[in-house]
Amino acid sequence: MLVIRFFRVGKKNQPHFKIVVTEKSKPPRAGRFVEEVGFYNPIKKEKGLKSDRIKYWLSVGAKPSATVYNLLITEKIIEGKKIPKHKKIKVVEGIEKTAEAKPAIEQPAKKEKTEVPAVENKEEEIATESLAEKPVESVKQEAEPASE
Repeated sequence: MLVIRFFRVGKKNQPHFKIVVTEKSKPPRAGRFVEEVGFYNPIKKEKGLKSDRIKYWLSVGAKPSATVYNLLITEKIIEGKKIPKHKKIKVVEGIEKTAEAKPAIEQPAKKEKTEVPAVENKEEEIATESLAEKPVESVKQEAEPASE
């Protein structure tokens, strides 16, 4: 499959690109490409495109890379919408990324005092109130006789 893509020829920190038609599986290393159809210098903002040759290769079935496609649209060689430069963030179903999102580890719920249902018998009521008000440790101490 043929693709139209950039082939970098610039020095370090001085990018300069040839726009070439090449086989997708083979990189255009060392001048191994089918045809050079233009150049692009991003520092000086220079562009040189052979529009008739680009249109020919597109008609034959060559696919432009995303960046070359956007460049062809800005130069009005082809028409269409530009491809977004950055990938969109994927949102997983059920998980919303907001400030109010629940933490991954949930804290145990605080125990609230439970109301004791009304009891008709006074003795049962006194026993229930005394157990509810006292902490667990004091109840254990009362249950075990103190050895002196």
